[in-house]
Amino acid sequence: MPEGDTVWNTARVLEKALQGDLLTGSDFRVPQLATTDLSGWTVAESASRGKHLLLRLTRDDEQPLTLHSHLRMEGAWRAYAPGERWTARPVHLIRVVLRTARSVAVGYHLHELALYPTADEEQHVGHLGPDLLGADWDAEEAARRIAAHPGTTIAEALLDQRNLAGVGNLYKAETLFLRGLWPWTPVSQVADLLGTVTLAQKLVASNRGRWTQTTTGSLRRGETSYVYGRRAKPCRRCAGPIQKDEKGERITYWCARCQPRPA
Repeated sequence: MPEGDTVWNTARVLEKALQGDLLTGSDFRVPQLATTDLSGWTVAESASRGKHLLLRLTRDDEQPLTLHSHLRMEGAWRAYAPGERWTARPVHLIRVVLRTARSVAVGYHLHELALYPTADEEQHVGHLGPDLLGADWDAEEAARRIAAHPGTTIAEALLDQRNLAGVGNLYKAETLFLRGLWPWTPVSQVADLLGTVTLAQKLVASNRGRWTQTTTGSLRRGETSYVYGRRAKPCRRCAGPIQKDEKGERITYWCARCQPRPA
């Protein structure tokens, strides 16, 4: 599942494959960009902002452009050598192909795929809160934004990208377990919001640069999480059964003993 660290890692893959290179061709398979040709543009930078990917492009004296994509639940980018078979996903899920002399980048099942002047980036991502993996990370600001909505549950507050950018279901569940917080606790009843967002950032940052996500410190299969993905399995602390609640894309795992409902 793409979360802040996965998107950051993907940006590094595209950076290695494309940055500094001239695009020799592009193929957009979405209606709004179907006739767009980026041939002749150079990939100047591959950046991430929370769960958003930003490929910044330049060409001579023209206004720089940003190719913006969002991975959501299913999206992915893969890099291939020219002539290599594209094996990551079915062909019908391809949304864009970018070619250079040495690489081919293929975007699968991307959302919010858009091309706009780089000068307009703030209009598209300026609403996001402090980026957990960005130079702008500010735990106090993230806590302030969460506190501004005291009636919101702490689980929803952590997922709201306007509060802090980069937390998904996995890090939400693991952060709340480690803090001993019932997921539906109102923000107003969370004693230490600063400590909560600080821990979330540390968990995400600890997995930057690798694809295996762990919050326990173990990289062994079946040992990488405390509660996430462990429905009905014994809690690693109290041995009670892990619970699961699922509403659309909002999936929550928790331990009823270690994360009791507030009195």
